[in-house]
Amino acid sequence: MHQTAKSARGSIKPVDAILLLSFGGPGGMDEVRPYLENIWRGKNVPRGRIEEVVHHYEQFGGISPINEQNLAVIDALRCELDDTGICLPIYFGNRNWHPLLIDTVRQMAMDGVERALTFVTSAYSSYSGCRQYLENLEEACRVVGDAAPVFDKLRVFYNHPRFIEANVDHVKEAWVSLPDFVRDQAILLGTAHSIPLAMAETCCYESQLEETVCLIGEGADINQMDLVYQSRSGPPEQPWLGPDVCDFLEGLPGKGISAVVLAPIGFLSDHMEVLFDLDREARDLCNEVGLSMVRAKTVGTHPAYIRMIRELIQERIMGEPQDRVVMGRHASSHDVCPRECCSYAPAGSTS
Repeated sequence: MHQTAKSARGSIKPVDAILLLSFGGPGGMDEVRPYLENIWRGKNVPRGRIEEVVHHYEQFGGISPINEQNLAVIDALRCELDDTGICLPIYFGNRNWHPLLIDTVRQMAMDGVERALTFVTSAYSSYSGCRQYLENLEEACRVVGDAAPVFDKLRVFYNHPRFIEANVDHVKEAWVSLPDFVRDQAILLGTAHSIPLAMAETCCYESQLEETVCLIGEGADINQMDLVYQSRSGPPEQPWLGPDVCDFLEGLPGKGISAVVLAPIGFLSDHMEVLFDLDREARDLCNEVGLSMVRAKTVGTHPAYIRMIRELIQERIMGEPQDRVVMGRHASSHDVCPRECCSYAPAGSTS
């Protein structure tokens, strides 16, 4: 069953599939190093950082939950689409590990898919969170050849009301779980993956994250909030976005703050950066400095988040400007990525 969608040029085109495009993760220790090689090939990542990440995976049996969680999102989305009469197959491809994007695009071509809407599992604009995925799609289509589908990427959704709603629900749940006697001295910290400053200068990543933190804080009726970063992997001499979450946490007791809710707003599922960097490393630091800490859940398969994906698909299928739903002061951000958007030439760096 074909649906229709407006292309970047505004004309109505048939749509016959959905692609969920994500980052990927290993399924065991034998896959960890090949997976990391895919991520960091040609980039100047310190050897110590590589071994550090391998050790992180060792503590979880080498298994990243990201693929399983993406499959859960696909199952939930399929039900959501079926309930609203959008009968389109959903494909799954990854940038860095199986199912690899090139294999998925090849399968879509064999299945006769001509045009697909692409949902990228990144809520924000940056080279690594948006532009690089478009480049990956272009390369996969080049390899597959003339039979490859045309892909239309859905817009970023950092300020979509349903994305905010899902995060607010999880933050409220975490907030009320703090001990009563520390809640009045608590702060909400939104966390996101750090990126090189040179990359941040070419995109709206930082301002979008700041907007999201504010919208979540307002929705949860929390007055003290801030934005911090985590999981940097570049060489020490290269400047990255900060402050680092652990550095920030260490200074909170001296400011009269005795409790913190960490909300990983830059992540959509509880994968390795969340499980280790927050649930292990940040929690251990909080215990050392005497902070009560609760980590809010990522959006995962929250019904509002799944509904949001469906609304983004409908928004593109219907092609009506009034169907575009946003919140906050950055409501004018683009629907379709301009060709030069989030451009960045990595020079020995990685996100």
